[in-house]
Parts: sequence; structure tokens; C-alpha cells
Amino acid sequence: MGRFIEGYDRREQLFLPLCVDDYTAEDSTVRIVDVFVDKLDLTTLGFAGAAATGRPGYHPATLLKLYVYGYLNQVQSSPRLEREAGRNVELMWLTGKLAPDIKTIADFRREHGLRSRRPVSAARPHRGTHGRGEREPLSRGECARP
Repeated sequence: MGRFIEGYDRREQLFLPLCVDDYTAEDSTVRIVDVFVDKLDLTTLGFAGAAATGRPGYHPATLLKLYVYGYLNQVQSSPRLEREAGRNVELMWLTGKLAPDIKTIADFRREHGLRSRRPVSAARPHRGTHGRGEREPLSRGECARP
């Protein structure tokens, strides 16, 4: 082709690291999400266990990790989360190379929407005591003021 930089032949085998962990930085947020969700007691938070019959489903921890990752990285739609799970190496690491489809993600969000927000919104700011000794949560649309 002359004097141009040429890419690899797409059919040529590359000698890349075989371990997905090698592509995930030690200080990556996906590692924090992984530890955070693994430390939660999902049954106490209301996430059901595996069904006794039928095809095995995804573990609620896997779907919660996907949800929290999307929340932290501003990937909120189910189609975008599905796409990211199939192409983002850090998400492959986080989910163990599982890529739930749109319906599975949407069903999880619908069924557990309020429950899955609880761990993420645990550090929600409060107004203050107002002399009553109790803290009032901020209403929707208010900003915390110092």
C-alpha cells in the first residue's frame, strides 16, 4: 500500500493478555462497585433468591452492580447498559462477562427500582436539625446549603 501505516489483519491472532483483570486498573471505580455490592446483605434489602423452577436467572448482585455502574457513569437507559455490558472491558470484568439483555435489565429496574436506589442514595444530604433534634431530608429539587 505504499508508505502508509497499516493495521493488523483482522483474522490474525494477537498476543494480548488473556485475563480481563489485566485490562482493569487497580483504582478503577468498578472495583469499588464490586466490593460495595458484595458487602451488602441483599436479602435484607429485599432482593429475592433464585427461583426453584425454570431457567436460572442472573444473580441480583450482578444486576445491581450493572445498575450502580450505570448510575455512577451516567448510563441510565437499559439499551445503553446492555450495549456497554457487551463492549466495555471494565463492565465485562464487573459482571464476569455476563451481558444481560434489555428486557432483563428493564425488568430488574422496574421490580427493584426503589430497592436498588437505597444503597446508592444512602449518603443523601439533610437540611439540618432546625432546633428539634431530628434531621429532615431534602425534598426533591432542593440543594444542600452549608
